[in-house]
Amino acid sequence: MKPILVVDDDPQMRSALTEAIQRIGFGADACENGKEAIGRISRAGYSLVVTDMKMPGMDGLSLLREIRRRSATQPVVVITGYATVENAIETMREGATDYLLKPFSFDALKKTVLSVMARTAGEREFLTADPGMRKILALARNIAASDITVLAQGESGTGKELLARYIHRMGRRAGKPFVAVNCAAIPENLMESELFGHEKGSFTGATERKKGKIELADGGTILLDEIGEMPLLLQAKLLRVLQEREVDRVGGKEPVPVDVRVVATTNRDLQKECREGRFREDLYYRLNVFPIKLPPLRERPADIPLLAAHFAEKFSAAEEKAIRGFTAEGIALLANRPWRGNIRELENVIRRAVLLCPGDAIDVDALLFDEPMEAAGYNGKIRDMEKDLILRTLKEVDGNKARAAELLGVTVRTIRNKLNEYGN
Repeated sequence: MKPILVVDDDPQMRSALTEAIQRIGFGADACENGKEAIGRISRAGYSLVVTDMKMPGMDGLSLLREIRRRSATQPVVVITGYATVENAIETMREGATDYLLKPFSFDALKKTVLSVMARTAGEREFLTADPGMRKILALARNIAASDITVLAQGESGTGKELLARYIHRMGRRAGKPFVAVNCAAIPENLMESELFGHEKGSFTGATERKKGKIELADGGTILLDEIGEMPLLLQAKLLRVLQEREVDRVGGKEPVPVDVRVVATTNRDLQKECREGRFREDLYYRLNVFPIKLPPLRERPADIPLLAAHFAEKFSAAEEKAIRGFTAEGIALLANRPWRGNIRELENVIRRAVLLCPGDAIDVDALLFDEPMEAAGYNGKIRDMEKDLILRTLKEVDGNKARAAELLGVTVRTIRNKLNEYGN
């Protein structure tokens, strides 16, 4: 795990905070001002930044704003000795993850640090280097504490279920059940019983009372995956659950109260489904309280090398192979695929590549795709794809060559040489 960065101009306080964080069980670095902190964060990256509010030059609030300009998800705890509610509210409005008011005890610091680290643990599992996706995660984290119904939309394989699990883990229901129901996978004649449960003897084969998925999620979250596949008859019954917060089991005489948070996902255009009579408009508006749209992988170029490296490491370990990464040509080819199957398709391609790779770096020969590569304007030239990848990545990171090199798994010198080669 990356260390925690302490930022404080007071040498005694800086030393005490560093020592306390190490006692809690985390590595810690320290610096004395905001400018130095920005440099360190850019170079190394930290799991958490703990900064004092009042410092000469760049104060804690300015540092927080600069961090937020660069990253929507970097956890930051602000310490203020000027204990007013207004100060605390302002730091939270500017995007602080939490705050501490001076004087504070070791136990208070420990509680805050452990709480922030636990809350951000789920985010680390959601791998992304894409600025848009980072904003979506920050948004999801902010709404997780409420019980607001979420409708996640996006193509298959973009991570909708992962987002639903993330919202559950970040919220107050984290210790309660998370029940996922794939509405496209359950036969229509079984869906009512699966979702709402049934009483003994309510139909042939109902030999005992059975709770439905919604009841099993009581106190927690139910994920209604691919909600657009739900039959119209059951849509009406689900609408009643959302409105009345109670379930009618098949064959039941009394409704059963339930307390669930609902997250629904779909790869369909539900408004179009409503217009064409395949989805109830009243249910759509009950579900679409907080819509989140996940972009396809082809619109997140910085995520392709990151996820490819993650899957290569994962499958290399499983196959007991010593693959260290990709050749530049291999990464360039991956970056220019359309990825209609999104992350799921990328995972399958890398799994095959790990099996086929004869050396320690995956090259184009090991990359087998489900459909042939379209020319897409490159005329099959690896150099053109490589150039496009480098320029797009640089654009994503505002021209930061060090960051682009890190994302692409090459050295800064390689980036500079390539740009000289392209005449940029």
